[in-house]
Amino acid sequence: MDSHIDLQVLALAAADALQRTATRVALCETAAGGLMSAALLAVPGASAWFVGGAVAYSRSSRHALLDLDGDDVAGLSPMSQEIALVFAERARVRMDADWGLAELGIAGPGVSPYGGPAGVAVLAVSGPVVRTCRIETGSDARAANMHAFAAAGLALLIEAAEVHAGNG
Repeated sequence: MDSHIDLQVLALAAADALQRTATRVALCETAAGGLMSAALLAVPGASAWFVGGAVAYSRSSRHALLDLDGDDVAGLSPMSQEIALVFAERARVRMDADWGLAELGIAGPGVSPYGGPAGVAVLAVSGPVVRTCRIETGSDARAANMHAFAAAGLALLIEAAEVHAGNG
């Protein structure tokens, strides 16, 4: 299936779960480059459950947009599920949402200056239910990795919202 269709289907499922639980989401994306936000915003009625999103691509933008200081991320690996959870929680709190969804990845090609090979992402959802995951695509194809990271993030949000709704 085309990755664009995957994102659309996942966004519709996420929208349904958010609407059923009467909750709202805020996002912080890095390597996905706004694909999760774009997919969610393509769903009619998104203003009822989508608060906002940020593409915090550089370290300086992450610190500025999420109001991070050294203590918030001290000792955390830049590609850990723990740091993704800090970012998700900060997005949730700073944008006054019920859920925060964060993705930090290395789309490629090549090795990132932050450590690690292309095709790796860590994701987290913070809110009534907390979930984290790490994915490895095994590829350095930038666009394909961006779509894979976005799909994994939307799937993680759906999982958490379904558990919150008592369906998971």
